Amino acid sequence: MAPILYDTEPQPGDLIEIFRGLYQHWAVYIGKGYVIHLAPPCEVAGAGASSFRSVTCDKAIVKRERLWDVVGTDKWQINNILDDKHEPRQAPVIVEEAKALVGRVQPYSLRCQNCEHFATELRYGKAESRQVRNAQNTLIAAGTAAAVVLGAAAFIRHLSGRSKHTEEDEDEDED
Repeated sequence: MAPILYDTEPQPGDLIEIFRGLYQHWAVYIGKGYVIHLAPPCEVAGAGASSFRSVTCDKAIVKRERLWDVVGTDKWQINNILDDKHEPRQAPVIVEEAKALVGRVQPYSLRCQNCEHFATELRYGKAESRQVRNAQNTLIAAGTAAAVVLGAAAFIRHLSGRSKHTEEDEDEDED
C-alpha cells in the first residue's frame, strides 16, 4: 500500500510516519487529533538529528499526545506500511489496546523494540521495523563490498609478490 500524504485525514488505527531527518518516528492515530507512540526520553518533535540520541536509551514511555505536538515542524504521512503483508486488526481493538498502554515504561531497543515495532505490533499484532531491516541490509551490503575490496587487494598483493619472486628467481638463474 502506498503511503498517504499528510493532507489526508488519518483514521483510527492508522500508522503515522514522522520524518525526523536521519530516521522516522512512528505513532498510531487513535482519533480526534491524537496519537499514541513509544517515546524514548530524548524523542522531541523538531529535534531532528539530535533526537537520534535515542540509540542510547534502554527504556521509553508510551504517550498519548496531539498529533501536531508529536509532529512539530517535521513532515509526516499516513503509512500503513505492512497492509500488503499482514491483515490489520480492527481499529477499535488497535485503539483500545494502545490506550491501555499509555503511561507504561517499556524496554526500548533501536534494533528490536523501537517505535516502529511498537506501532506495527498494535496495528498487525506483529512487531516489525522496515527501517531497522533496511539499515541491517545496508550494513551487510557495505560489509560485503568491503570484503570484496580487501580480497581483491590481497589477491593483487599476492600476484605482485609472486612476480617479484619470479624475477628474483630468474636473476639467480643467470648467476
